[in-house]
Amino acid sequence: MSFITKNHLSRRTVLRGMGVSMALPLLDSMVPAQTPLRKTAAAPRSRLACIEMVHGSAGSTVEGTNKRYWIPSKEGRDFDFTLSLEPLEAHRDYLTIISNTDLHDAEAFTAAEDGADHFRSSAVYLTAAHPKQTEGSDVKCGTSLDQLYAQNCGQDTPLPSIQLCIENVDASGSCGYNYSCVYSDTISWANPTTPLPMTIDPRMAFENLFGDGGSQTERMARQRENRSILDQILGEAGQLKKNLPAKDQSRLNTYLENVREIERRIQKIEQYNASGAKRELPSAPLGVPDAWEEHVKLMFDLQVLAFSAEVTRVSAFKMSRDTSQRVFPGSGVKTPFHSLSHHGEKPDTVEELARLNKYHVTTVGYFLDKLRNTPDGDGNLLDHSLVVYGSPMGDSNVHGHKRVPLLLAGHASGKVKGNLHLATESGTPTANAWLAVLQRLGVSVDKFGDSTAPLAI
Repeated sequence: MSFITKNHLSRRTVLRGMGVSMALPLLDSMVPAQTPLRKTAAAPRSRLACIEMVHGSAGSTVEGTNKRYWIPSKEGRDFDFTLSLEPLEAHRDYLTIISNTDLHDAEAFTAAEDGADHFRSSAVYLTAAHPKQTEGSDVKCGTSLDQLYAQNCGQDTPLPSIQLCIENVDASGSCGYNYSCVYSDTISWANPTTPLPMTIDPRMAFENLFGDGGSQTERMARQRENRSILDQILGEAGQLKKNLPAKDQSRLNTYLENVREIERRIQKIEQYNASGAKRELPSAPLGVPDAWEEHVKLMFDLQVLAFSAEVTRVSAFKMSRDTSQRVFPGSGVKTPFHSLSHHGEKPDTVEELARLNKYHVTTVGYFLDKLRNTPDGDGNLLDHSLVVYGSPMGDSNVHGHKRVPLLLAGHASGKVKGNLHLATESGTPTANAWLAVLQRLGVSVDKFGDSTAPLAI
């Protein structure tokens, strides 16, 4: 453990054991006595979570626009909650709904690119840049929103950023229309020629956050014996707690219990998947559950822990993959995802897609609940975070990129007010929203992708 003088604990205190390095959440003991938090090194920095869901929104169709499946009918701070957004109503004060923006660079620029929207869209989502059509290693797109922020504020955390996903193919070569599979597999780009791989396995994500070296043999032995990563740090944790006030002891106990609970859930999934029982996803890693919702919630919980301890301040999360035919039993919708997205403007089918959109948004509400209920300095994690959720498609039936669904959640340490529906003029670039996000987060930039001006968020 590392301490500094003036009778307080360093914000960078770490509990260490063999193969374990566990950062801690912000404790009162990390703030010098009689010093405003904002004037200390422990002052919370805004976290950024970027989330993508594929296949657009029912609310972007002609039918869905008329029925108000996604876009509220009222603008400003008294907006109404539509069918797809109802699960977030409890977080009104934290929400900024941005409607009517277009992701221009996801469109086909040449005849050879016509029809390839599913194999291009995800790469455009956070970069607002048009990908080079290639199935080779000479991929090119743009630097993504999350990575620009990571380069600005993520260099003093153990991990500058994390990239997570629910489905991927990890394939080389072309996935369709002469586009490399990498364009479909990630939303995070360190620079125009460096796409970042996304982690699908909760076990791997957990080890990346809390592991610190140690051999693969040691890690596998611990997993086989069903031992906890916390076993390696119990001594240091006990010593630390003796010197903490009661409130900090309670907060540290809650944090360690949350770490252990996630570890138990991963272990339970691995035990089931290794038992020989029939799996719905037989080719997935052992740590991946069959149930989509269980997988998503695990990944959200890992992001909350990472943000709480400032293991990282930046995450990118891809919740599905274009052309996925997954069925989501928890939604009550039985039609496979991709098939449903090609709804033919049939009212009943568009309404079914809206109900599936609502189900996906419900899991985002779970994430916001967790952030809001996690103390962080003079507020909670949602006060000090900005969550981006949207899709690079609008009306997926026509592979359209107009009126893409987009929302922000969180106050970004007071930089975003929330409780706002911002209806933009027709043709407004989605990049204008990304430019505004970067500026609100303190990144000095006056242009992003095809932006024309920052939105007033």
